[in-house]
Amino acid sequence: MNYRSLIFLSGLMTILSLSPVPVGAQDEPLKVTEMAVTTRIVRGGPVDSVRRISSASTKSLYCYTLVSSPDDTEREISHIWYRNGEPAGSYTLPVRGVRWRTYSKKFIYEGMNGLWRVEARDSEGNLLKALEFQIN
Repeated sequence: MNYRSLIFLSGLMTILSLSPVPVGAQDEPLKVTEMAVTTRIVRGGPVDSVRRISSASTKSLYCYTLVSSPDDTEREISHIWYRNGEPAGSYTLPVRGVRWRTYSKKFIYEGMNGLWRVEARDSEGNLLKALEFQIN
């Protein structure tokens, strides 16, 4: 190895050691560690987990998601709501920490019966987690 190569490698190692983001952390995927469709969010968390509900009994539902990130780099996830297999809403949500809670809200009107699904996807469209529930 010549002198210039050593200087270059030394400089590169110094820059990498000062980098706030671990090398390769941007390539690590986000993980959904908890997800729930709920009737309310209290103190940053869901109060229940809906599997079946009447459209007459609630005016809105929330999809709560706890996301694990490999670092503090700001990222995004999307909640995509489906009714009977058709898109019914899409929300882009920030992820700003290694353990981040977020949620989307869907207004429910009488007659919105059917099989519902909410998907959590990363910014590249990869499915992180999905939940299904029924509205009667």
